[in-house]
Amino acid sequence: MDLPTVAFAIVTLIIGLLTGYVYATKAEKQKQKDAKQTAALIVEDANKEAEILKKEALLEAREEIHSYRNEAEMELKERRHEISLQESRLDYREDNLDRKEQSLGDKEKSMQQKEAQLAQSQEKVDQLEQEVNEKLAAQEQELLRIGALSKEEAQDIILQKVDSELSYEKAVRIKQFEDQTKAESNRLAKDILTVAIQRSAVDFVAESTVSVIHLPNDDMKGRIIGRDGRNIRAIESLTGMDLIIDDTPETVVLSGFDPIRREIAKMAIERLISDGRIHPGRIEEAVERARRDMDERVREIGEQAIFDLGIHSIHPDLIKIIGRMHFRTSYGQNVLTHSMEVAQLSAALAAELGEDAQLAKRAGLLHDIGKALDSEVEGSHVEIGVQLATRYQEPDTVINAIASHHGDVEATSIISCLVQVADAISAARPGARSESLENYLQRLETLENISNQFDGVKESYAIQAGREVRIIVNPKEIDDLQAVELAHNIRKEIEEQMEYPGNIKVTVIRETRAVDYAK
Repeated sequence: MDLPTVAFAIVTLIIGLLTGYVYATKAEKQKQKDAKQTAALIVEDANKEAEILKKEALLEAREEIHSYRNEAEMELKERRHEISLQESRLDYREDNLDRKEQSLGDKEKSMQQKEAQLAQSQEKVDQLEQEVNEKLAAQEQELLRIGALSKEEAQDIILQKVDSELSYEKAVRIKQFEDQTKAESNRLAKDILTVAIQRSAVDFVAESTVSVIHLPNDDMKGRIIGRDGRNIRAIESLTGMDLIIDDTPETVVLSGFDPIRREIAKMAIERLISDGRIHPGRIEEAVERARRDMDERVREIGEQAIFDLGIHSIHPDLIKIIGRMHFRTSYGQNVLTHSMEVAQLSAALAAELGEDAQLAKRAGLLHDIGKALDSEVEGSHVEIGVQLATRYQEPDTVINAIASHHGDVEATSIISCLVQVADAISAARPGARSESLENYLQRLETLENISNQFDGVKESYAIQAGREVRIIVNPKEIDDLQAVELAHNIRKEIEEQMEYPGNIKVTVIRETRAVDYAK
């Protein structure tokens, strides 16, 4: 190997060593630098961790302080509560002591009062003892006097003394017995009436004074009217009814107050319509035949009524009159239906009281028999009914029930009273009777006007659909006895001036009030 090559190798080696040293130095510096950075990071992390630990320690310390504080506050509250309870107990004991002290004071006062009362009682005892001694002395004197009397004279003296001592007690016992009897009789009467009403419940349909006839077509109206109205005039003259033909399709109205004639006219027109031949001669035949059929129908209705009620041995003419009641109404109530209900009610009431139920039923059925003929015979329906019952030899009890059911004469038997009660129940039943609104309002106004015309009346009110009038009087002008007399006078005035179904109750109210105000 030549020298230049060796020199180049040596130079290259030296350069390489120098380069490696330089690189090694730089690497060492870089390592130191990295180590410093790492150490700085570690220190920084340690500082952060220390800060976190410090904060955590502070939080734990605060929480512990807060917990200690809460425990201290709870303990303080408990101690305060205990102190409050102790104070309450002390206050309660103090109040008890005050009450006991007051009670002792009251007892002391009571003892003092009792001592005073005992002293007064002792004085009274002394007085009574003195009076007893005086009476004993008087009795000794009386005994000495009685010793000279006979046995009969001594008995009379003793009986007079006992009678005078027992007079008050007898009056009290009689009053108690009367009150007890009245209460028991009222209760028994209510029970009997309730049973009777429940056993004879009847539905009522108000009836009117018109009958409606349905036609097969409107052409029939012209045939009923006839040429120049001769057919309609013939019907009206033969039946005594008004025939109303208006714009109502396929309908003709019969109007009249006689229910028998109205029913005859209805039967005749229906027969003419079914026959189709309508002229005055045919109309006369139809009306005459309808009258004959009506007589038979009336008899059948009467027989059915007495059969339904189980009544026997009634005169055939009286049966026909009973059937006529089916076509008679009173305030919209069918008289036969009303009479049958009165008969059932009377029989039920009589059976409850141990009276003759069959006789009561007969009296109830016939009590309004006069209404069947009151449009043909002069007199009230009561007078007509009495005449009919007498003519057909009905029992005296039935005749008296007919005569007394409106109070015209005095009732002479229990059955007559029962018929009055049954008649009032049937007539006063809600819906049994009807009247126009104008008549209803006029009746209420008349009741109030009659009551207001008497002196001392302050106000009056008609209530219960006109079945009761209540009168409020001035207590300074009317006393209790005058109130009773006023009710009697108003009742008499109502009976004289008004006509009404059933009964009207008159109630007079007298009230005294004492009012004052505390200021």
